[in-house]
Amino acid sequence: MPQILKDPLAIAIAVILLLLAAGEALSPGFAAPKQVVSQLVIAALLGTVAAGQTLVILGGREGIDLSVGAMIGLGALVAGNVMQGQDGMILPAVLAAGAACFLAGLVNGIGVTLLRIPPLVMTLGMAGVLQGLLVVLTRGQPSGIAAPALAAFIVRPVLLGLPGMLLAWAAMGGLMWLFLRRTRAGLSIYAVGSNEEAARLSGVPVARTRILLFGLSGLFAGLTGVFVLGYTSSVFIGVGTAYVLPSIIAVVIGGTALAGGAGGYTGTMAGAVVLVLLQSILTTLSIEPYGRQIIFGATLLLLMLAYGRQRRLKA
Repeated sequence: MPQILKDPLAIAIAVILLLLAAGEALSPGFAAPKQVVSQLVIAALLGTVAAGQTLVILGGREGIDLSVGAMIGLGALVAGNVMQGQDGMILPAVLAAGAACFLAGLVNGIGVTLLRIPPLVMTLGMAGVLQGLLVVLTRGQPSGIAAPALAAFIVRPVLLGLPGMLLAWAAMGGLMWLFLRRTRAGLSIYAVGSNEEAARLSGVPVARTRILLFGLSGLFAGLTGVFVLGYTSSVFIGVGTAYVLPSIIAVVIGGTALAGGAGGYTGTMAGAVVLVLLQSILTTLSIEPYGRQIIFGATLLLLMLAYGRQRRLKA
């Protein structure tokens, strides 16, 4: 039992069960299968952008990406305008959105790695640039149309009563686990995050690895933008803003150390579900936004205390 209490993933799963029980007690039907599936779809959207955030944080050097919200907007804008409601244009739209955000992420990585700009400063600056670009391109109005097949993929049951979005998220979780735990590139990320100098002496291409991590963060944010487009059916300014802080908190709740080098995406997935369920319960209780902020902060602090985790000093 003591070992379980030290496992962030186990704690997150326990919190999920408690939230479901609490939600059902407060609002009968909260834990009904159909309602749970709806909540998981929303968690999948958050979990997708949090995948990139997980990689950047694992890479160490206080790597947090604050530009993911703007990149979600960019991905949705590009995809919507390429798609224009045509099912046959879904794949080109996904590729275009992913490429645009991947390139923006690479710029973040170059700024952080080669120019030595702090990640928070670099990604916040990128967020400002992209947000301004979105305003210029859309003139502040909704732009782009989701294809019907994309919208159906997000919410309609495909297999065993589960929407395609959830099946894709489950597949993403499996691929992320294999990548991080069973490939040389994945293990290199942990090495860089744990001890950059030791990783360099071991032959790991530290600079290239960190640049690619920011590129992948952009790619996942762009993919999230495509999914959000399918979920909302249109693009509007600030569509990705609400995902920035939750994507970071989901990573922390899932047990990934902010100092880097420890954690994984499975925990992040659980963290995303925790946040969505908590948000749903707070909405059910009609709690004002400021009250939600207090509860979110308190929950995060309690989980951090439960993990007993402290920032590690690195050579």
